[in-house]
Amino acid sequence: MATDFDAVVVGSGFGGAVTACRLAEAGYRLVVLERGRRWNPPGWPGPNPFPRRPNDPWLWDHGHPERENGWLDLRTFPHMAVAAGCGVGGGSLVYANVSIDAKESTFRTGWPPEITFAALRPHYQRVKDMLGSRTLPAGQWTERTRLVKLAAEQRGLADKFETLDLAVTFDEDWSYGRPDPHNEHHSKRFTNDHGRTQGTCVHLGNCDIGCDVNARNSLDLNYLARAETLGTDVRPLHLVRGIGPIDGGYRLWFDRIQNGALVPDAVTARIVVLAAGSLGSSELLLRCRDQHGTLPNLSPVLGRNWSSNGDFLTPAIHPTVPLAIRRKVVNPTRGPTITAAVNLLETPEQSFIEDGGLPDIAGEYLRSLVEDGTAHSVIDALVRTVRVILSAPGMEDHVMPWFAQGRDAANGVLSLQGGKLFLDWDIAKSKETIDGIVHTHQRFAAATGGIPVVPLTWTITRALITPHPLGGCGLGRDATNGVVDHKGEVFGYRNLYVADGAIVPKAIGLNPSKTIAALAERIAAIIVDEKR
Repeated sequence: MATDFDAVVVGSGFGGAVTACRLAEAGYRLVVLERGRRWNPPGWPGPNPFPRRPNDPWLWDHGHPERENGWLDLRTFPHMAVAAGCGVGGGSLVYANVSIDAKESTFRTGWPPEITFAALRPHYQRVKDMLGSRTLPAGQWTERTRLVKLAAEQRGLADKFETLDLAVTFDEDWSYGRPDPHNEHHSKRFTNDHGRTQGTCVHLGNCDIGCDVNARNSLDLNYLARAETLGTDVRPLHLVRGIGPIDGGYRLWFDRIQNGALVPDAVTARIVVLAAGSLGSSELLLRCRDQHGTLPNLSPVLGRNWSSNGDFLTPAIHPTVPLAIRRKVVNPTRGPTITAAVNLLETPEQSFIEDGGLPDIAGEYLRSLVEDGTAHSVIDALVRTVRVILSAPGMEDHVMPWFAQGRDAANGVLSLQGGKLFLDWDIAKSKETIDGIVHTHQRFAAATGGIPVVPLTWTITRALITPHPLGGCGLGRDATNGVVDHKGEVFGYRNLYVADGAIVPKAIGLNPSKTIAALAERIAAIIVDEKR
């Protein structure tokens, strides 16, 4: 049976964009189905400017996506909330630009033997080359960068400090010493190697809500741009509902969001690559097995070994800043969101401590949440934690958002309950890891003159929030211990692949985007080499 396409990719984040690009380069007839919109910087050509005001389209509504299909998908479960980007470019639209290799020790246990750090090294390099990642120029360190370095030195951990590779285009000539340094007119516009217009970074601080000058090297500006140049059909506002085998491949049915309504449609392809994220890909396969019955032979471990990657944020108020820092304020709304880390992954603490940042509009937006509340109880609890920070004018300038990731227990279980996705998260098995991170944050804040404010979400409700969900369709040697093999191919279903954070079998303890992209590079290379 002839199919509409050689391959269909579901999702356009770090798994989908990479596989789409490489398959397009190999000449595959390809379509990418993405649930979210195309987004553009405010004032730039194109539809859907990045949200900026409290009433802008911030959130995605699973109950009525035809009405609310905004920037961010926030899903809450007992003891866990998950944040995911919605749009062409997936998680690259909302992440903090950090593009770093996992540590070699990560791959020593829990991974198929074919996947080692050495095996991924050339794929890591391809990702670095494509994203143009580099560290923050020495003359552009933020006050937060200096605080992280100072904290490491004060705690005797100077050798653990490192600046991080960021997928951002910097201008070596820019500096904080310029008059009105963050004015957008200092950004230099250019056409990148993939024909997309960008600008250079002027440290606006809006990384997580979309860069106003397009300095972030998000996937829509490179991997996806390359795929589209080669003829790939990228379709926004397409919500895939199910997958079923047909002669010659698979049929995918979906809803198109069109004129405020959901319009049913379908497409067929020889090859399917699921890249809808840890929750999205896992939920789709669970529905195909347990609800639709179209993929009944999926592994019994589907949905297991889910991880929050140990994400944790501890705001600290720094009423004064040490003399080692250039200015009298932390100024968290300026500079890239994350710039540096103290690497404790090879110590008993098993954590990766980073600086964090706040978008420039954070104060206004968070105050509106305090006043109006949200539909997300965990988010409300986090907002209540920082009310004291927002209570005084200008207090935001003195906040250091200490961030971290760690190697949690990766013991979450995703399933369908009452027709909805459910996460069973046993917090007890990760409590020691999170408590260790909290303790380190407290010590680092104290060492630099800060007063840590541990979120009530942890101290009272033992709930976490993660932007880095992993697992659910884990890599394994066979269907008894994994959902996909080392090639990303689903056990029992030829030419059905998963290539996103869902296949990562355990917490990696640091920002996972580059590892997800490297795994997708490897999967795409195998598909092409085997001439699937």
